[in-house]
Amino acid sequence: MNRVGVANVPLSFFMGKHIVIEKIKEKIIVPLEEIGYELVDVEVLKKFGQENITIYIDKPSGIQLDDCEKAHHLIDPLIEEIDPFEDTYILNVSSPGLDRHFKSQRDFERNYDKDIEIKLNAPLKGKKYLEGKLVKRDDASITLVTKNGEIKLENTKINFVRPLVKFE
Repeated sequence: MNRVGVANVPLSFFMGKHIVIEKIKEKIIVPLEEIGYELVDVEVLKKFGQENITIYIDKPSGIQLDDCEKAHHLIDPLIEEIDPFEDTYILNVSSPGLDRHFKSQRDFERNYDKDIEIKLNAPLKGKKYLEGKLVKRDDASITLVTKNGEIKLENTKINFVRPLVKFE
């Protein structure tokens, strides 16, 4: 009897994309930190019939093209070890951008006392977007100071939070 070895079956065959994303994060977070980068996010999308893995990295001074190239060379073989997909995939390494959505408590802490923009799931007093200075964020809520005073919003009512980027 001829059997197919499990070792040759890609990870995605057994698990959903969210598990693949977690495996990728586990594999690359420490090596990225060792060379001075923060892993911001991992995104897996199918585009034009091919899987695309996008790794978002950051550092305090910002990300340049050379940083993306350096990180790409580091993590490409690590992701290959995971063998996440049956077919080939495209690996992208990118800066999250100036207006990236906050994803971690660390993102919020870095932005205390800075201007932010919040998009709500439903309008509050007729507004779905709020701007103000971020004061505090915990497991239940975000506190910000707007031109109309301090507001405390439940996290469940918030679609996203990101830095307020103004071009003058």
